[in-house]
Amino acid sequence: MATKTNNPFLEFDPSKFMGDFKLPGVDVEAILSSQRKNIEALTAANQLAAEGFQAVLRRQAEIVRSSVEEASSFVNDVLSASTPEAKAAKQAELVKAAFEKALANARELAELVTKSNTEAADVLSKRVSESLEELKSAVAKVAK
Repeated sequence: MATKTNNPFLEFDPSKFMGDFKLPGVDVEAILSSQRKNIEALTAANQLAAEGFQAVLRRQAEIVRSSVEEASSFVNDVLSASTPEAKAAKQAELVKAAFEKALANARELAELVTKSNTEAADVLSKRVSESLEELKSAVAKVAK
C-alpha cells in the first residue's frame, strides 16, 4: 500500500499472505477493496463520534463553569435584598432564570449529540449504499 496510516487494518496487505490465489469468477481484489472501504468508513464514523463526544464534554464543562459563576452572583443578589419579601421574590426570579437556562443548555447538548450521531450515521449510510452498488456491479459481471 502506498499510503502509510496509523490503522493496522488499513495497512494489511492480504496479497502477501495469499500470493496468486485466484478463484474463478471471483474478483478477490474488488472484495478486498470493498472491505478496505468499509473499514475506512467505520474509522471515519468512529472519529466523528469521538469528536462529537469531546465537543459535548467541552460544552458541559463550559456550562458547569458558567453555572458556578452565576450561582455565586445569585447568592450575592439574594443576600443584598433588604426585606424577606424582596429576598423571596429575588429567589423566585433567579430560580426561574436558572431553570430556563438549564432547559436551554439541555436542548443545546441534545442538538450537539444529534448532530454528531447524524454525521457518523451519514458516513455509514453512504458506505452501505456504495457497497450495495459494488455488489450489484459484481453480480452483473458474474452473470455475463
